[in-house]
Amino acid sequence: MFDEIEFEKIKRLPKYVFAAINEIKLDMRQHNEDVIDFSMGNPDGPTPQHIIDKLSEAISKPKNHGYSASRGIYKLRLGICNWYKRKYNVDLDANSEVCVSMGSKEGYVHLIQAITNPGDNAIVAEPAYPIHYYAFILNGANVARFGIKWNEKMELDEDHFFNNISRILKEAMPKPKFVVVNFPHNPTTVIAYKSFYERLVSLAKQERFYIISDIAYADLCYDGYETPSIMQIAGAKDVAVETYTLSKSYNMAGWRIGFVVGNTKMITALQKIKSWIDYGIYTPMQIAATVALEGDQECVEDIKKKYQRRMEVLIKSFKEAGWEINKPKASMFIWAKIPACVEHLGSLEFSKRLLKEAKIALSPGVGFGEHGEGYVRIALIENEKRIRQASRNLKNFLKNFH
Repeated sequence: MFDEIEFEKIKRLPKYVFAAINEIKLDMRQHNEDVIDFSMGNPDGPTPQHIIDKLSEAISKPKNHGYSASRGIYKLRLGICNWYKRKYNVDLDANSEVCVSMGSKEGYVHLIQAITNPGDNAIVAEPAYPIHYYAFILNGANVARFGIKWNEKMELDEDHFFNNISRILKEAMPKPKFVVVNFPHNPTTVIAYKSFYERLVSLAKQERFYIISDIAYADLCYDGYETPSIMQIAGAKDVAVETYTLSKSYNMAGWRIGFVVGNTKMITALQKIKSWIDYGIYTPMQIAATVALEGDQECVEDIKKKYQRRMEVLIKSFKEAGWEINKPKASMFIWAKIPACVEHLGSLEFSKRLLKEAKIALSPGVGFGEHGEGYVRIALIENEKRIRQASRNLKNFLKNFH
């Protein structure tokens, strides 16, 4: 009787490509097989102790046990403003230009829900973190995509990027209203410089579109590179918002604390939709997050150094096993072109076989869109000993293809 009732929104979502890997991984673990897991960007380290201590202290106070503020408590919003001032010399208004979110993903999705009309067009470069484009699709909008290019130093090819944006702005009907950028990039680790944001803000003002910039990996930079913020560009607040999360920099993934800052019109829309949909994050967690942003930042340096060591060990040991990979300048990932001897398999089949035969789990590039084919994403969430074990397993696996 109910078969003819369709859930159209859910039908617009495809089967998650990563589900195939997760199912194999789960089955192997249920059979007590030891999987070396580089597939998920889930930090393996503990949250720094001073943040945990603040949470414990705040939990013990009954006044913190009620409903919280959906846009974030004032002290945390102020802490976010101070973080931007300290890190980027950017001034923000805690009331009208900042909204706390349950990680950057929820903030992003609710923002898109608040500002998108059915039939709108957005531009999202590929490969992409899937929610960056599916948030629009879920809200009845359309997404124009193109493949990004980069050099061997994993730096964005700016001219190629802007040529594609300009082409889509001319061709797409209706004219795109939003452009999403994400540097350091997930999944590719590609980085951009301040010059990129200067060009983008200038183009947004000229062509009248909004920019949504995601800097979730801003703190995880290596070899002297420092992530810029779009908010550093004069006039950026007229056209842009930026999202960030404490998940990676502070090992707080499960805490679900992030924020969106910038353009007052978009922030007001996000604050309004959140006031209808949620009651905010548990207050003690927001108090602890304030301490994370305002306190000693040595813990961020330690976390960054840990990822850098792992990255260097993995690139060196995988090269010795027969897989040469470009070194990233940022993020907790490595984006690797699959070895020539297994290229014919494609990224999904290669990932499945590597998991079954070598007990190494990776994310297939095709899961990030068709422009990710031929690559895999490696998350640096296993320790150095496990990385070296993976390289030994990899060496034996690749022998089968020579």
